[in-house]
Amino acid sequence: MAVHIDVASGPGGPPDVEAGPEGKAIEGRSLGQIAWMRLRRDKVAMGGGIVVVLLILAAIVGPHVVQSPDTFHENLIDPTFQRPIGTFGGISLAHPFGVEPQTGRDLLARIVVGAQYSLLIAFLATLLSVIIGTFFGVVAGYFGGWVDTIIARAMDVFLAFPLLVFALALAGVIPDSSFGLSGNTLRIAVLIFVIGFFNWPYIGRIIRGQTLSLREREFVDAARSLGARGPYILFRELLPNLVAPILVYSTLLIPSNILFEAALDYLGVGLYVPTPTWGQMLSSAVTNQYWYIDPEYMLVPGITIFITVMAFNLFGDGLRDALDPKTR
Repeated sequence: MAVHIDVASGPGGPPDVEAGPEGKAIEGRSLGQIAWMRLRRDKVAMGGGIVVVLLILAAIVGPHVVQSPDTFHENLIDPTFQRPIGTFGGISLAHPFGVEPQTGRDLLARIVVGAQYSLLIAFLATLLSVIIGTFFGVVAGYFGGWVDTIIARAMDVFLAFPLLVFALALAGVIPDSSFGLSGNTLRIAVLIFVIGFFNWPYIGRIIRGQTLSLREREFVDAARSLGARGPYILFRELLPNLVAPILVYSTLLIPSNILFEAALDYLGVGLYVPTPTWGQMLSSAVTNQYWYIDPEYMLVPGITIFITVMAFNLFGDGLRDALDPKTR
């Protein structure tokens, strides 16, 4: 027999079941607030997130603050050995990262402008991959059958595609002006297409697996029983529940795209010289043997790439743990 206990807050008053130990009302927290609380506790992930924010701010604001990356400073170069005057690559207050051998161009300005191009290409390529991969992953996972078979085999073909060889061939075939674009604008569009379009199967497989699990849940059955059609279930029921894995995988895909863009620049199929990019700076250090007369010229872009990729990976791992309590 159940016993009812009256916990009214006062004579004739309603039960004060929402009061905390100090008499304050207890407020519920949303899933986003809970995830943010977990993320804040992860100091490593927060550190990576801070570095990511600083890199984005530097890419946006930096090119308007630093000096021109193409300005030559011959007075800072030793005419005999063609290396920067002074120690550690000519580091000074005016040039905190030193200057480039032979030309004397400021390394800080070239790193900042290179960050703008690298992050722009990586973000847009990731966005393209996420859009295509999410669409085909949700469709394949929900409908199954022959639709799933066709999309799954297409994923296998794209995953087996020699992407680097294709990028090298495509860069050599496309003329200097095409599709109404020319110069670096055309090169940026080509890099975004190559990196983004051919990487969608990676996120597509993850979204397909998540959709296979979600389509058997009760809320999907309830939507079907109410007469909801496929498009409504896909975009109003399944897609909101896939936001977490999409965000997590996006943060992990961005550093991979940064590395791939740097590799293409290193191989000479990226942006046109003298536009500064991190991969092109590494290639210049090796080709011109700058690493021999000034090792810092190779270390600065290399460490920049390392810090950027590490920051995105640490933040992505922390975001995954915050959005998925089961990993704790």
